Amino acid sequence: MMLPPTPRVLFLRELVAAIRRKAPAGRAVIAVDGGRLDGGFADDLADVFREAGSDTFRASISNFHSSRAYRTRLGRETPESYYRDAYDYVTLRRVLLDPFRLGGSTGFQLAAFDAVRDQPVEARWLTAGMDAVLVLDGEFLLRPSLRAEWTASIRLVNAPPNDLYIEDAHPASHADHLVDDSEPSRPVWAERG
Repeated sequence: MMLPPTPRVLFLRELVAAIRRKAPAGRAVIAVDGGRLDGGFADDLADVFREAGSDTFRASISNFHSSRAYRTRLGRETPESYYRDAYDYVTLRRVLLDPFRLGGSTGFQLAAFDAVRDQPVEARWLTAGMDAVLVLDGEFLLRPSLRAEWTASIRLVNAPPNDLYIEDAHPASHADHLVDDSEPSRPVWAERG
């Protein structure tokens, strides 16, 4: 299905083409770091990958939260403890990233934890074709311990500021693509500062 050629779709097609030049075949894991909480940019990016014929899956780091008990085991949650402990990166790798990369009939999960209910979700194992694409969005995706996980990474420069993250990870310096999505109908390339 062809998407309407709006300025947003045209921009996203250009972005998908740039990613595909770097990774023309095989499984691709795309990180969208930052942005609005509704995941709109990553959703639309996934739609453009689908339009291009890719078997595309969407996930969010918000579905890999750590439990409230774990996050507060040392006391009240602080900005520093949130940055350090908010997400369960071990589970993210174990049930999503590693099995997704293996391809074939290896199963993967798009979610592992419901932060609202503060409990694990029922496992739903999926499989995909050899050239499938995974678009994962959320905060802190360009932290040093995750950078090597991505086939391509996008930093939305209009992301809500987090000084600890910026100081530790310098996400704009490590992203493959910088995008300003502050006017959602007309995203633009952002310059490296």
